[in-house]
Amino acid sequence: MALLNEMVWRVLHALLYVQRALLDWFRVHIWRWKRAVLGLLLPLALGFHNSKKTGPIGKRPSRRVRWGADGRTLEKLPLHVGLLITEEEIQFTDIANLVVWCMAVGISYVSVYDNQGVFRRNNSRLMEEILKQQQELLGMYRSKYSVEFMKNGADKPEHQVLSFQSVVKVLSPDDGRLSIVQAAQQLCRDVELKKKTSQDINVTVLDSLLRESKNIPDPDLVLKFGPVESTLGFLPWHIRLTEIISMPSHVDVSYDDLFGALQRYAMCEQRLGK
Repeated sequence: MALLNEMVWRVLHALLYVQRALLDWFRVHIWRWKRAVLGLLLPLALGFHNSKKTGPIGKRPSRRVRWGADGRTLEKLPLHVGLLITEEEIQFTDIANLVVWCMAVGISYVSVYDNQGVFRRNNSRLMEEILKQQQELLGMYRSKYSVEFMKNGADKPEHQVLSFQSVVKVLSPDDGRLSIVQAAQQLCRDVELKKKTSQDINVTVLDSLLRESKNIPDPDLVLKFGPVESTLGFLPWHIRLTEIISMPSHVDVSYDDLFGALQRYAMCEQRLGK
């Protein structure tokens, strides 16, 4: 009887796993099909309206002009956006597109994170892809949307293009844990050297110490890509007040997907614990 119960339990467990896998697959693919249909129908629906607006000989604004204008239409624009990838399949070109679009909209800091450390191990490849997409998407205007890459474990830039506008930081799970450990060690040394007492240690002191070690602000918005309902260790201390928006997948993501998330952020009311 015990053997039969175990077999039934294993079958039910397998069915549950298959069900979850199918739901994840359908969710991602239905999202892609819906986006493809909207991509076909929306230009037709807006065509007459745009023709009235521009006239028969009017010219449509360039993508670069549109992106900059979109950023100015938002009631609030995040200063720092985190891109959290929870999917096993990672597309460097799609991530590079997201970074370049963030730059063009006017976002100053972008963090790229996955809990397997794929981006950290392939940091140079990601940088090359961002520069490539910067050239492809921004063309002759790329010098106005320059990017600076921050070195891992340091606050100094690793690579700079012409002039500074946007900072890109590649993160892994070690960054969040390591920062807290280093801050705790510093507090212990201060107590040992009698610069501080144990009564002086509180959340405010720890927060100040963590901020002193970084030149970039905490993320205002984190875009989480994939079906996993977890931040997977993304800078746990720094996202206490961060707005997190989930998206089905980063694969084949479009500018409209990104701008839709930015619109959601602009409309959300952040109570900051109140």
